[in-house]
Amino acid sequence: MLEKKLPKTVTLDRETDELVIIDQTLLPSELKLIRLSKLDEICEAIKKLRVRGAPAIGVAAAEGLYALAARYGADNTEAFMKRLIADAEALNATRPTAKNLSWALENMLRCAEANKGGGVAALISALKAEAVATEERDIAVCKAIGEYGCGLLKNGDTVMTVCNAGALAAVEYGTALAPIYVAAEKGIKTSVYSLETRPLLQGARLTAFELTENGIDTTTVCDNMAASVLASGKISAIFTGCDRVAANGDTANKIGTYMLAILAKHFSVPFYVCAPYSTIDFNTATGKDIVIEQRSADEVRSLWYDKPMVTSKACIYNPAFDVTPAHLITAFVTEKGIKKPSEL
Repeated sequence: MLEKKLPKTVTLDRETDELVIIDQTLLPSELKLIRLSKLDEICEAIKKLRVRGAPAIGVAAAEGLYALAARYGADNTEAFMKRLIADAEALNATRPTAKNLSWALENMLRCAEANKGGGVAALISALKAEAVATEERDIAVCKAIGEYGCGLLKNGDTVMTVCNAGALAAVEYGTALAPIYVAAEKGIKTSVYSLETRPLLQGARLTAFELTENGIDTTTVCDNMAASVLASGKISAIFTGCDRVAANGDTANKIGTYMLAILAKHFSVPFYVCAPYSTIDFNTATGKDIVIEQRSADEVRSLWYDKPMVTSKACIYNPAFDVTPAHLITAFVTEKGIKKPSEL
């Protein structure tokens, strides 16, 4: 049986009205909770991936926006709303690809609009309730994803995953790793191969950390070892998370996912994308319309090294995500069940 040993990745301290997150930039060497209540520090935490993973970013945005609003000190609704909208826009600009970020902020602004007639006190109370509800919904949705995904697993199965779409990418459970955790709660033993996920090493630093801390048998391999492992016949299925799903089922996820989906097709291994419905962007027609975040060259050139490992004469291309076409996806595992791309 699974006994969770890690605190919530993101939560609201309901007494101090502070956003509380695990600083994931310090993992796996240090597990540290940090408290945030200022716009610049919340934006920095999202940009610098102190909090990351589409569901976790959404919750952090909602609870972070409330933490800011609770400190406005505005005495009239107009001033309060103007500042709230400005802060929401600043938070939304931190990362362009993850749908949950804009989804959560839009929910908060709709909540404010619906309650502004009651005055500032009513606004603050309503926003707190919506922020807390965002966190609680995330836990329930991820648990439901885990329940449906668990049905795809049997005792002794080995799963491969890329990046981190587990408890550290949500409040609890996560998406791609939720089936593993729910299986463990039911006494079904599985194991996981985690790709290290260059250049930020989320699979090595985060997935391997949270799985082993929670008692799951885990093996980490370099990204370019995926084909070799799949060829060995060890992998029963591939489970990934995602940051945005287009209306046609094309899916943006951490860079390297597209490669893994192609390999899964070649080796006839089921490829499942675990995602809450809040990640589906029905206003984006296809994957070609998804904005892909471009990140600093230093993440590739020098981030993990005492000295730069790539000559300064070479250019660096560092997209944070790639887009997996819908035809390579076996099915989506959602809180509403397991669905083919055409059934979303």
